[in-house]
Amino acid sequence: MILYLEKDQDLLEVIGNELYLIDFYADWCGPCQMQGEILEQIDFIKIIKVNTDDHQELANKFGIMSIPTLVFFKDGLEKRKEIGFRSIEEIKKIVDELK
Repeated sequence: MILYLEKDQDLLEVIGNELYLIDFYADWCGPCQMQGEILEQIDFIKIIKVNTDDHQELANKFGIMSIPTLVFFKDGLEKRKEIGFRSIEEIKKIVDELK
């Protein structure tokens, strides 16, 4: 399940205490588009996509310097950050480690 963060939504309120993958991306980013195709195949974790062009303040808050960046949250806390493209196998391994 993929959700897109709206401009008026608070990310931390949306994720609550569940396990989430946050995808910081931009529409113009080629690797982000490739990552997006991988994320569409995932059904083992909830995903929220955050467009860094629309949410620059949030990207700064989480120290996003390069995209795509995948940030894994559990129990409302950031648990892991992966910069750059990740395969479905790599994502599955990370999720299994965090469960």
